[in-house]
Amino acid sequence: MRRSSGAAAWALGVAVAFFLAAEAAGAAPVPHDYEQALRKSLLYFEAQRSGRLPYGQRVAWRDHSGLTDGLEQGVDLVGGYYDAGDHVKFGLPMAFTVTMLSWSLLEYGGDVAAAGELAHALESIKWGTDYFIKAHTKPDEFALQVGDGDTDHYCWQRPEDMTTSRQAYKVDRERPGSDVAGETAAALAAASMAFRETNPHYAHLLLHHAQQLFEFADKYRGKYDSSIAEVKSYYASVSGYHDELLWAALWLHRATGRAGYLDYVVDNAHEFGGTGWAITEFSWDVKYAGVQILATRLLLRGEHEERHRATLEGYRAKAEHYVCACMGRNAAAEDNVERSPGGMLYVRQWNNMQYVTSAAYLLSVYSGYLTEAGAGKGAAVTCAGGEASADAGEVFAHARAQVDYVLGSNPRGISYLVGYGAKFPARVHHRAASIVPYKDRKEFIGCAQGFDDWFGRKSANPNVVVGAIVGGPDRHDRFRDDRVNYMQTEACTYNTAPMVGMFAMLNRLARQEGPSPAARRPESSRSTAAAE
Repeated sequence: MRRSSGAAAWALGVAVAFFLAAEAAGAAPVPHDYEQALRKSLLYFEAQRSGRLPYGQRVAWRDHSGLTDGLEQGVDLVGGYYDAGDHVKFGLPMAFTVTMLSWSLLEYGGDVAAAGELAHALESIKWGTDYFIKAHTKPDEFALQVGDGDTDHYCWQRPEDMTTSRQAYKVDRERPGSDVAGETAAALAAASMAFRETNPHYAHLLLHHAQQLFEFADKYRGKYDSSIAEVKSYYASVSGYHDELLWAALWLHRATGRAGYLDYVVDNAHEFGGTGWAITEFSWDVKYAGVQILATRLLLRGEHEERHRATLEGYRAKAEHYVCACMGRNAAAEDNVERSPGGMLYVRQWNNMQYVTSAAYLLSVYSGYLTEAGAGKGAAVTCAGGEASADAGEVFAHARAQVDYVLGSNPRGISYLVGYGAKFPARVHHRAASIVPYKDRKEFIGCAQGFDDWFGRKSANPNVVVGAIVGGPDRHDRFRDDRVNYMQTEACTYNTAPMVGMFAMLNRLARQEGPSPAARRPESSRSTAAAE
């Protein structure tokens, strides 16, 4: 997690390039308090905790919950995270959340530490990885979910009052789940590197579980939603499991340095779609863009054998298709990501912010990889069939514009990071936040009572779920702050996870930049998409 001199040079380079791009576009980036955003983002993961809360719990309106999880199956499954505004512990998005939190520290851990938040960031990862270790009950067995989405969604209760099913579901040799096992292997491998300096014994344990889970995922192949019907209505694996197998192998290669994992990524590149799929989104389900960018990192850094080069170049071509799509630079309009009038990347109606934050992260790390590679190694993105290109600074400017949109540089002036700024969503679709805290009123609130007494209230939630990033506005930048409007007002852990490192890095850049000519120009009114 140490920041190298190359990273420092990249920081200076992208800062200069960002303001040059902003000047050329006549746009003035609006100053944001990225350090405050970082601190608040990490609080959100404490609000989402399941299990017995620790002494140092900072989100005081939450209390212990799910203390009998796994009891019916004779397994301790207490802990982990609730994914959003309900109380099911869904394994696939939880693992992706932990992968992205860990990746944030691997790229920007020095910045997180400089802001005094490294301990909290590591705690947020460990709350998930401790649970994954428990859930990995045998080498070829993994508990992927606790709770049932159907019964859970019929109730509006605090997690401390839960009366819904806490059935646990597992994948094993007879009911495989290569996608969820693969993503969890990726999460544990990435996390092992995050803990390598501060807790080497724990890092070794995480890597051991990661390797076992990858072997299980690869040997017993199958989609987890084909094995476990209960997950299909909520977190269906639409992309299949090939992307997770490649993703896990890349993370294990990075964690171990073992050539066999890179051979796996190269040998399966075509069959698994790694060099075939040209993707315009990155999410808990679709990992191809992340796979392609991690593979390109190896190419740019020269961390491969010559026989791998041609295949890694294929991965790079598809990585740059994604980057160009986010920048609107691909030749065909349908190959680009749609943008709202205010400059927000728009993928789909339900929880669009997950695609915004993940895109911002991928563009940021890719710009860093390009800069570290240097001009002699093709340190630019080639778009539109080779007719257009963008340097690392331009790529980063697009990433930063998306982060600033989230924080309030948008047509409505709303921060979609709850608790940040003067104006943010007050009626988040979140059971625990919308009901009086358990510590203030311990009498039981029933399943239907929550709907009757709390769900339909027009007033703001009694508890602010600080650090949550909600689903966000539609393709026209319109947003309705209503608890019923779950597509826009529900937040998810994987919305916020990619932003932890981004906020820390931007905090450093903002301090280095100081007052800029662009930031001082009062006549400039645009505050989004500075380099567009």
